[in-house]
Amino acid sequence: MLTLRAPYLLFLGGAQHLTDAKTAFGLRDWCPDKVCGEWSLPECTVSLGLPRRSPAAAAAAGAGSLVIGVASVGGTLPPAWQGDLLAAMAAGLDVVSGMHTRLTAFPQLVEAAARHGVRLVDVRHGTQSFAAGTGRKRTGLRIATVGTDCALGKKYTALALTQALTARGARATFRATGQTGIMIAGSGIAIDAVVADFVAGAAEALSPDNDPAHFDVIEGPGSLFHPAYAGVTLGLLHGSQPDWIVLCHDASRLHIEHRPQFRIPPLANAAAQYLEAARVTNQAVQLAGVSVNSSSLSTEAWQAYRERVAEEVGVPVCDPLRGGLEPIVSRVLGV
Repeated sequence: MLTLRAPYLLFLGGAQHLTDAKTAFGLRDWCPDKVCGEWSLPECTVSLGLPRRSPAAAAAAGAGSLVIGVASVGGTLPPAWQGDLLAAMAAGLDVVSGMHTRLTAFPQLVEAAARHGVRLVDVRHGTQSFAAGTGRKRTGLRIATVGTDCALGKKYTALALTQALTARGARATFRATGQTGIMIAGSGIAIDAVVADFVAGAAEALSPDNDPAHFDVIEGPGSLFHPAYAGVTLGLLHGSQPDWIVLCHDASRLHIEHRPQFRIPPLANAAAQYLEAARVTNQAVQLAGVSVNSSSLSTEAWQAYRERVAEEVGVPVCDPLRGGLEPIVSRVLGV
């Protein structure tokens, strides 16, 4: 089991948009007891609202790791960050990354880690290998969060669902498929780092046979409508064999982020496409609800939006951070 040294100093690099720092925001919101501050480059325009501490100051305050809190396009690690990563190691901090580019690909970082007796931890790159998917129906219940786009609340929804199910007395486990979720949960599979032929098999391994009344709540990466990342979404959906899906959406988005030529379909249409794809491995899959990031809407606008979408799609519509997911949980539990 991967173990990280906490507390974490969250590194934001030169982030210019809130979604660039989704890893940092996820850690701040879901494991605040493990976070002690933030650090960034001068050009960064994003803040987590945490104490700003240099690596040396964070180490002096008891930090154990500098965690790269940025999920950049393509998962690359900018060479310009190396100075701050070297400073973190010189202060005695491990450096933790969920990027596609491995920390160990930089000889200067490898040498510094050895010299200072600290670790380079590449969360996205495990040593486990997976078989191809079998399509075999497994025992237990599964809920998968799926999205109209990337970085709009699938992880938050999965965590909130797990929390709400547990509060209602159900047995539920959050199954992480991305680097941030793995850092929060302490286990999981970075599904987008798995060779394409084995994504479905990895999803089967992530959510194995379980007690018939137990829920695995599976974090969904990417989006079926994203021109770059639809493949991993589809593979995870087939391997997960969800009994329920929760469609996640950002009310302010009309098109795929940073790709205005790709419009997001109407939510009823999006839900229908996800259900059709999921029926390849589970004919009985159902839509549990729609989880919306409504932060761009006023209270009155959110109420009107929620009522309209619920009428269009025919399922509960909720915001996990604005009222919770109780209607969706009640639908799943059949009460």
